[in-house]
Amino acid sequence: MDSISYKTVSLNKATVKKEWLLVDAADQTLGRFASKVAMLLRGKYKASFTPHVDCGDNVIVINAEKIRLTGNKMAQKEYVHYSGYPGGQKIEIAKDFFKKANGPERMIEKAIRGMLPKNKLGDAIMRNLKVYQGDKHEHEAQQPKLINLNDLR
Repeated sequence: MDSISYKTVSLNKATVKKEWLLVDAADQTLGRFASKVAMLLRGKYKASFTPHVDCGDNVIVINAEKIRLTGNKMAQKEYVHYSGYPGGQKIEIAKDFFKKANGPERMIEKAIRGMLPKNKLGDAIMRNLKVYQGDKHEHEAQQPKLINLNDLR
């Protein structure tokens, strides 16, 4: 009987193959959308996923202003920021946060960031995310591949 040798694939920074993916946020629910984008950024759908390496793809999100929140979350969801000083806690309602300049982009970025590792790897992965309002973006040269998130599990 032949002995079969199996080799575990462990990627490193030099052997990772990254792609550019384009994702449309129009009429998507924020949390479900963010979890799928986080999966793409992290690279968990790849057969060669390595937990300690940034092996995910670069993701471009367009139409950030068309993202949806379900129920009463626009009126009740709170974004809390604390400066570290006494009296430095700021609470902002999602509706007001959304209306600010770059509000929809930051809302999506915060949702995705919360689903990634809280360390240097998470910071590196977040640099692979680009979020834009409208359907125009400045990454046409990278020839991003359009991904339909509804087809992903």
